[in-house]
Amino acid sequence: MGVVTLPENPFREGLELRRSPEASTMVIFGATGDLSRRKLLPSLYVMHRQGVLPAGFSLIGFARRPWDDGEFRAYVRESLEEGLQEGVEPAAWSGFEEALFFTPGEFDEPEAYVGLASLTAEIDGRRAGTGNRLFYLAAPPSSYPAIIDGLGRAGLGGGEGRPDVETVGVTGAEPGRGGWARVVVEKPFGHDRSSAARLNGQLKEWFREEQIFRIDHYLGKETVQNILVFRLANGIFEPVWNREWVDHVQITVAEDLGVGGRGPYFEETGNMRDMVQNHVLQLLALVAMEPPASFEPDAVRDERAKALRALRPLSGAQVDGDVIRGQYSPGYVGGEPVLGYREESGVASESDVETFVAMRVFVDSWRWAGVPFYVRAGKRMPRRATEIAIQFKQPPLLLFGEGAGGEPEPNVLALHIQPDEGITLKVGSKLPGPSIDVHPVHMDFRYGTSFGRRSPEAYERLLLDSLLGDSTLFSREDSVDAGWSFVDRIRARWEESDRSSLHVYEAGSWGPQAAADLVRRDGRRWRRL
Repeated sequence: MGVVTLPENPFREGLELRRSPEASTMVIFGATGDLSRRKLLPSLYVMHRQGVLPAGFSLIGFARRPWDDGEFRAYVRESLEEGLQEGVEPAAWSGFEEALFFTPGEFDEPEAYVGLASLTAEIDGRRAGTGNRLFYLAAPPSSYPAIIDGLGRAGLGGGEGRPDVETVGVTGAEPGRGGWARVVVEKPFGHDRSSAARLNGQLKEWFREEQIFRIDHYLGKETVQNILVFRLANGIFEPVWNREWVDHVQITVAEDLGVGGRGPYFEETGNMRDMVQNHVLQLLALVAMEPPASFEPDAVRDERAKALRALRPLSGAQVDGDVIRGQYSPGYVGGEPVLGYREESGVASESDVETFVAMRVFVDSWRWAGVPFYVRAGKRMPRRATEIAIQFKQPPLLLFGEGAGGEPEPNVLALHIQPDEGITLKVGSKLPGPSIDVHPVHMDFRYGTSFGRRSPEAYERLLLDSLLGDSTLFSREDSVDAGWSFVDRIRARWEESDRSSLHVYEAGSWGPQAAADLVRRDGRRWRRL
């Protein structure tokens, strides 16, 4: 595929899409599940429609349903019609449909993987001719060990393999000698530190680290990717990105939805495991990390891992004082009444699982020593919003505090990650008139209005990166371990505590009062979103 030139726009003059993956065959395990239907299939279709996917790309769905190719194609078409506002273009669908195939099987059925190996080889011989294979684990996490072992025993891993096991089927080849093999693993990656280590061990039996792509879709969002660009491509920001100039950092991941039909899953995970251990800590690491020596994947991931390892551990009484956990009760969201968590389907009537977490954490590095990072993540908030806000210190001499406006508000750099991706810088300006009254004004940048196109969905970016073998935005084993190490200490304290440590908050509010008190005791307050 050649260079794809983007539509004319003065802000994008000279901008071209140059990253073109090689032809490959992708297999989605759990192809009929919710993630595939809502995210993966629409993203792949849009990538095809935009010319991002190369000629010869093929997609094989693997699931329990006894379907043939035609039934799978009808299912994909229905999913796209439901999920895409712009609908399905007949010309684009025609080409995409030809790339869709299906093979039924149980995840723990060895024969199914032998058949998959034969089908993959046959389709690759007809369409791609490269031997490249991408395996996407979109199935329940409990099935990961069986899928990994099935791929390895069928010779589809491409790594060193287990010396005690004779593989059958198509032997995985090294890159450049018959194609590459990669595996994408969805979150949650483990349930705690020990289970994550076991899962890593299972993967390493059949795959090398460079073949393993641990996905966190938050890292695929445009504004998240722009954190490093904003810092390091502009000479005015990096010099003040440190404890000398920054008063504190706030990270908010708010959802207006409840757990819906995921009650049983959420009872096992809670918000600490579901959101904080991965999404929130990855956002924190991108803010706190040191500039990498280069923008090579491992250089970037080295610095992210260092930032996570620099998190000050919390345990015992520190958890009681600096971590707030809450659970939503009945209330109103968007003017509509909603159930409390304990009334949701699949939730125990006396459950003490947290749906909200707020924390004050510190990164013990030279750059951030003494700067608090306030993070909060919760369900049934008033609105859906994810934001990183860097609040700078006040000027050393407040010259304009006696006017009608009072003390000027501090400068804040806010990175809006969803739903409206963009960046806002709040500065003080004089109000028109004879007196000197300082009023905050906002300098806004929005992706959609500035570049005249929709921002790619996070999964579009991450799927492209996995096809290219670019692991920059994926989590490495050491980062996963550091995240779980930090979270496990907190959860261990919760397990020792009684129910009094769980604060109830009304659905449609910004969390329990204890979360506001956590910030207020330091003389600060949460930003209004």
